[in-house]
Amino acid sequence: MSQLRPSADPAARLRRGEAFRDLHTGPGPFVVPNPWDAGTARVLASFGFAALATTGAGLAHALGRPDGAGRVSRAELLANAAAIVDATGLPVTADLESGFGERPEDVAETIRLAAEAGLSGGSVEDATGREEDPLRPLDEAVERVAAAVEAAKGLGFPFTVTARAENFFLGRPDLDDTIRRLRAYEAAGADVLYAPALPDAEAVRAVCAAVSRPLNVLMTGSLKLSVAELGALGVRRISTGSALSRAALGALTRAAREITESGTFDFGADALPYAEANALMAAPPAVPAAPAPHAPSAADRESDPAP
Repeated sequence: MSQLRPSADPAARLRRGEAFRDLHTGPGPFVVPNPWDAGTARVLASFGFAALATTGAGLAHALGRPDGAGRVSRAELLANAAAIVDATGLPVTADLESGFGERPEDVAETIRLAAEAGLSGGSVEDATGREEDPLRPLDEAVERVAAAVEAAKGLGFPFTVTARAENFFLGRPDLDDTIRRLRAYEAAGADVLYAPALPDAEAVRAVCAAVSRPLNVLMTGSLKLSVAELGALGVRRISTGSALSRAALGALTRAAREITESGTFDFGADALPYAEANALMAAPPAVPAAPAPHAPSAADRESDPAP
């Protein structure tokens, strides 16, 4: 077995990339939960998830910073992602924000650095980070997706590029524009499409019907649909975003409130036993299995990296 860390092992990187790509063509949708550090990644891996995704908000909050304010650097984000890969050996896709730069070349460099960190995929959003002008013009956003796709093709292994249309997430509930953007990102070569914060089943169904690439859906408090229900609508991938990290913050907040208001410690009944927590952290990373022989389809030939 290779002594290299999973994030640095080229053979393992190839197998993870192929495995993550192939999850999108399985018989049903798959859930890619979002840990925010190596420890939570190990906990999630113990439940048998086939892949993980990072969370920008979860990382920002763990660092004591607000999300969406450009307060987490690219280096910090990628170091966190590499730690998650090394902790589990699973395929990991990262929230790469808007690509960390104003030029398409900056986005391409972020994709290359993400691959070096051991990632199997990453998402690029069309948000600007500017409150007065939150969404990029469509042509500019398309150029950035195209740059990400082109960079991914040169990596030598399948790197799944997810393109995000941020309308609903930014409080601009324009379904027609969301679909227009996702279609343009599909035409630019994105492997997966993603419109976070879609409000209901009708919106999810409309997006799935409008595009031919796999759709990722973010489960939120308002979108109360099961994995089976989302699959029936045409969804291929489901992520949890910052919900798991905020659930942990909620448990911590309730425990602190109990101590300060009641002077009791009943919250300990819900704590993971010490021995079980220790055992989870001691578990070795998974060893990626060699991929089954794969006859590339026309879609594969279009999206797989060039030799």
